[in-house]
Amino acid sequence: MQLNLNKPICFFDLETTGINITNDRIVEIAILKVHPDGKEDNKTWVVNPEMPIPPEVTAIHGISDADVADKPTFKDISKDVYNMIKDSDLGGFNSNRFDIPLLAEELLRADIDFDMKSRRSVDVQTIFHKMEQRTLTAAYKFYCDKNLEDAHSAEADTNATYEVLKAQIEKYDELENDTKFLAEFSSRKKFADFAGFLVYNKEGEECFSFGKHKGKRVLDVLEQEPGYFGWLLNADFPRYTKKVLTAIKLSQFNNKI
Repeated sequence: MQLNLNKPICFFDLETTGINITNDRIVEIAILKVHPDGKEDNKTWVVNPEMPIPPEVTAIHGISDADVADKPTFKDISKDVYNMIKDSDLGGFNSNRFDIPLLAEELLRADIDFDMKSRRSVDVQTIFHKMEQRTLTAAYKFYCDKNLEDAHSAEADTNATYEVLKAQIEKYDELENDTKFLAEFSSRKKFADFAGFLVYNKEGEECFSFGKHKGKRVLDVLEQEPGYFGWLLNADFPRYTKKVLTAIKLSQFNNKI
């Protein structure tokens, strides 16, 4: 089967020094570019991240400090990477939450003005999660190894939901047995940036999701506390977050002219 494309799409994957989008670096990037006519191009780079690769990370992807010692830095290959993806949509597995944000950081760090405004992203993991059964019946069987009798009866579904939650807490060490934690963990918001520091409210307006201005509109905060913008740009936030903030600030300035 051939994908029905109106522009190329680049499927890509990253191996990195860790999972912190702001601070970690790429150690390997592989790109498969699929053209509308079905032609495929692929390229893989091993990259010197200019920082140590933790042993526990090497144990996962097998790339050590010695392996990257004589390899180019990301800045050295950044133009080649960008030239390969600049006319394309992007695809990956968990790419919307990790690979694209981290790639954006590396490109911006290399002084390449990357954004997603002119491209779409296809996250195969999200499709998997949406298409495979995620019903209460399936969860009850997976976590509790029980068949849900009388599914869609309110009482049976209520009891099963309670049992599933208890089983999830027991199964996953990272889940805290605390309602506040579980509520925050299970919430989903639409982010204005990749890292989730900026979210959209019900009106589609950018708001801060952290700190003393959590829940407030970005435009209101920048208007009432101009120095906060400078602090944000100098603080340890992802470059893409700063790029979005700068765009909001510029729109505010332009609206006043």
